Amino acid sequence: MPKKEIRWIWKILSFAFFCYLLPACGQATDKKLEIATFAGGCFWCVQHDFNQIEGVVSTTVGYTGGHKLDPTYEQVSSGSTGHLEAVQVVYNPQRISYEELLDAYWKMIDPTRDDGQFCDLGPQYRPVIFYYNLSQKQAAERSKQALVQSKRFPQVLVQILPEATFYAAEEYHQNYSKTHSIRYRFYRYRCGRDKQLKVLWGAA
Repeated sequence: MPKKEIRWIWKILSFAFFCYLLPACGQATDKKLEIATFAGGCFWCVQHDFNQIEGVVSTTVGYTGGHKLDPTYEQVSSGSTGHLEAVQVVYNPQRISYEELLDAYWKMIDPTRDDGQFCDLGPQYRPVIFYYNLSQKQAAERSKQALVQSKRFPQVLVQILPEATFYAAEEYHQNYSKTHSIRYRFYRYRCGRDKQLKVLWGAA
């Protein structure tokens, strides 16, 4: 066998052995990551806000909680599919806890409304916390109860529901605040989201 081929075979075998020594060959930390899903009105805005948080690894905007398979943006926007605009958050629990994500989430939304959020009206924009396990459910319930008991708001209408099939939205909507920054900033300003959040939460 030619020496050149021997060298290539040796490289391949060496790489295979190296991968064998690692738990997942480049994905050793993936098993430590966890998922959370939140609905809070316009998913462009919710994704943007979660992307600013240290410990959040990635986010995906999409649709969940409805009855139609693989819905489109137009179908969800019509309010006829039962789906909500939502954001799936992949995070590192060693850097940020689920409870801390909940704290951040509350300050992204108006918890007193269940008919939409800010300038976006309709059931597809209502705020919901989706849980993946008992631990998340209990944490969400404690967090909501603490907000209720604080008497900061006359009512807290955010639902806590079991996770449902999550359909990633069209690529056009992913990280919209980055890929269409001017349009995004104009929309967010026109919607009055930050102005109302300041009224609700102050400088927090």
